[in-house]
Amino acid sequence: MASMADAVPGGLGDFLRSRRERLSPEAVGLASGGRRRTPGLRREEVAELADIGVDWYVRLEQGRAVSPSAATVDSLARALRLGPAEHAHLRTLAGQSGRRGFARETVPDAIRRLVAGLGQPAYVTGRRWDVLAWNAAAADTFTDFARLADPDRNVLVYLLTDPDARRLFGPAWPDEARRVVGQFRAAHDVWAGDPAFLGLAERLRRGSAEFAAWWEEHDIRTGGEAGQKVLHHPRRGLLRFEYATFQANDDPALRLTVCTPVDGPAATPE
Repeated sequence: MASMADAVPGGLGDFLRSRRERLSPEAVGLASGGRRRTPGLRREEVAELADIGVDWYVRLEQGRAVSPSAATVDSLARALRLGPAEHAHLRTLAGQSGRRGFARETVPDAIRRLVAGLGQPAYVTGRRWDVLAWNAAAADTFTDFARLADPDRNVLVYLLTDPDARRLFGPAWPDEARRVVGQFRAAHDVWAGDPAFLGLAERLRRGSAEFAAWWEEHDIRTGGEAGQKVLHHPRRGLLRFEYATFQANDDPALRLTVCTPVDGPAATPE
C-alpha cells in the first residue's frame, strides 16, 4: 500500500479521482458500455463532459498540471456533479500556491482567560484540530488534556485512538468521528504536502482502522459549527449538550467551542 507521503502531493488529483470513481455513467447520461475494469467514469468521459482535453485532464489527476483556470474548475465541478461544498473545495485545491509551512497557533491571553472563566465545557482548537486551550469543565467532561503529551492534545487523536472517547460518545461515536474526519480532510487538502498535516494523517491511519477506510473515501465536510452531543460519562451518567463554535477575529484559524448543558446534569466539575 502506498504511504500517505506517496499519495500527496496532489490533493487536487486525488480529489478529482475520488469523485470520478464515485460517479456512474448512468448518473451523467452515458451508456455503461458493458463491464468496466475500474469503478466510475473513465478519464476520457470526464474530459468530454467538462469539454477539456483528455491529456489535460490526465495531467490534472496525476498532479502534473496544478493551475487550471476558474472556467476549467467550474466545468469539472459540473461534469463531476459536485455539490456546493465540494465545488468550493475544488476551487481551493486548484488555487493553492506558495503557502508557508504550518506553525502551531498561539492563543492570546485574553481568550485563555475567557475560556478559563466559563462554567460550561469550552476549548480552543487550531487548523489541525490541536487542542490549544481548555477549561476545567472540558477536562472533566472529555479528558484531562493537561496530562496528555503535547502531540496527543488533538481532537482527532483523542476521538479516534482513545478507547475512552468511544465509550464517552457511545452509539454516536461513528457519526461524530466521521464528521470530524471530513472536516480535517478539507483542511488537510489545503495544506497538502505539509509535514504537520501529513504526519497527523499518517498517525491516525496507523492508529484507527476506521480513519484509514474513511480517508480513502475522501469525504469532506463543512459547517459543523453548532449541534448537539450526547455523552455517556463514566461518573456523571448521561450528559446532553448543545455546542457552538466561534472563530477568533484576530486569528480565524482559532476556533472556540462552547458546550451548554441541555435537560441534563450540570456540566461543571464535581
